[in-house]
Amino acid sequence: MPSPRTRTPRAGNPAHRASARALPIVNETSAGGLVVDVQNGQAFTAVIARRNRGGRLEWCLPKGHLEGAETPEQAAVREIMEETGITGRVLRHLATIDYWFAGHEHRVHKVVHHFLLEAVSGTLTTENDPDHEAEDVEWVALDDVSHRLAYPNERRIVAAAWDILVGDG
Repeated sequence: MPSPRTRTPRAGNPAHRASARALPIVNETSAGGLVVDVQNGQAFTAVIARRNRGGRLEWCLPKGHLEGAETPEQAAVREIMEETGITGRVLRHLATIDYWFAGHEHRVHKVVHHFLLEAVSGTLTTENDPDHEAEDVEWVALDDVSHRLAYPNERRIVAAAWDILVGDG
C-alpha cells in the first residue's frame, strides 16, 4: 500500500505537468445569473438543465459568452432571455467566478460574471437558445434552488442573492 505522501504517477509525472503547461491558453468571458420573479409572495428563479462535458444533465444558472462589444450586463440579459425565455432587468452584480479547465488542445481560463435580475416579461422556454444547450427550464423557489444546482460556486451566488433580497447584503 502506498504511503500517504506517495503521488499518483500522473500527478507526479514531470512530463505530464510540462505538457499541461505547454497547451495554449484561451481566455473566455461569460455572464448570466439569477432572474427572480415574485409569485404569490414567494421568490422564484429560472434555472436551466444542460449536459455537462460527460453527458450528464445538470441544473445550473443561465449564462453564456459575451458577443462582440457587449458588456457583461448586456450579455447576462441576452443569455438569460435566450436560455429561459425571460427578459430581466439587472439590479446589481452578485459575483465573478474564474476557473480553469483543460481540453485536448488548450487550457481555458474562464471568467463568469453573475448578476441579480428582476423578471420583467416572458414565458419559460428553451426555444430561443441558439446553441440548444438548455434542454429544460423551470421556475424554482429561491429558498430551495441550492438543492437543485450542480455547482458549489452557483450555490454561493444564490446565497449572496438571498442575503441581498432579505436585507442582509
